[in-house]
Amino acid sequence: MLKIILTAVLVFYCVMAWSVEPIGTPDRGKIKYPSGAAPSLAEVNLGKMLFFDPRISVNQTQSCATCHNPDLGLSDAIKHSLGAMGKRVNRHAPHLYNLAWSNQFFWDGRAASLEEQALDPIVENSEMNMPLPELITRLKAVPYYQKAFEQIYGSTAISALNISRANAAFERSLISDNSPFDQYIAGNKTAMSPAAIRGMELFEGKANCIECHDGPNFTDNIFHNIGVKSDDLGRGAITNDRTQNKAFKTPGLRNITLSAPYMHDGSEPSIQAVIRFYNQGGTDTEGLDNLIEKLNLS
Repeated sequence: MLKIILTAVLVFYCVMAWSVEPIGTPDRGKIKYPSGAAPSLAEVNLGKMLFFDPRISVNQTQSCATCHNPDLGLSDAIKHSLGAMGKRVNRHAPHLYNLAWSNQFFWDGRAASLEEQALDPIVENSEMNMPLPELITRLKAVPYYQKAFEQIYGSTAISALNISRANAAFERSLISDNSPFDQYIAGNKTAMSPAAIRGMELFEGKANCIECHDGPNFTDNIFHNIGVKSDDLGRGAITNDRTQNKAFKTPGLRNITLSAPYMHDGSEPSIQAVIRFYNQGGTDTEGLDNLIEKLNLS
C-alpha cells in the first residue's frame, strides 16, 4: 500500500513540469523587475552567454551551467557540487526554476536579490574562485562582450554590477509553467492522470505537503528545520538566531523530478525517499519545526 501511495504522490510531482505554451500560471505579470520593466532580449541573451561561459571560473573549467545543468533540472545530479579548484561545496545545488518570484536566495537566504546571488558563486573560493577585477579584465578582452555590454548598459560597460544584472535577467527567464497541473487547475480535468489526482489529494490532505509547498511555485519562500541530520546551521548562521539553526529555504517543486538528489545536503536520492523521510517525521528532532510530524501514511 505504501508503494501505491508513493507512486501517486510521485506521479503528481511529475506533472509539475514545463511546456511550450504558457497558460498564465505562475503569473508572469507579478514578476518584480529591479528596473520596473522586463529586461530586453539582448540583456537576457547576454546573461545566457555568461551563464554558459567557463571564463567566469578562475581556471576556465566551469560555468554556472556546470552545477545548474538544464539537462539535469538546472541542478547537477550529485550530493555536493565540485568547485573549479576541486573543492566540494557543502550543499546540494538547488534548481533555478521560477526564481523570478523569489525574494531570498540560496538555501540559507543570504542574498536578497538575483543580482546579489549571481556574483556569490563566482567569487566563492570553493566554487569558481574568480576575483571580480580579474573577471572584468578577462571579459573586456572578448569583442562580443565589449560590444554587448556597451549596447545594453552604455558607458558603464563591463562592471560587476552589469555582470550581475545580465546574469539575473537570464535567470528570471527560467520559467516553468503550463504543466499538466496548471492545465488541470485551469479547468482541463483530463490533463492529469487519475494517479496524479490521487497524489494531489494526498499532497493537499493527509500528507500536508502544501503547508510549506504552496502557491503556484510550490514554496512558501521561508525557512524550516525539517529534521535532516546535519551540522550545517543554515539560516541560523546568517541571522545569528539559534531558533533558526538548521532551517533551510523551502525549495519550489517545479520540474522537481529532474533534479535529484534532494534536501539541502543531497541526502535523499529520490522523491520516494523524500516521502519516506517525511512519513517518519524527519530523522533529527533537535529544533524541529512544529509543522514536521509523522504522517502515518499506510
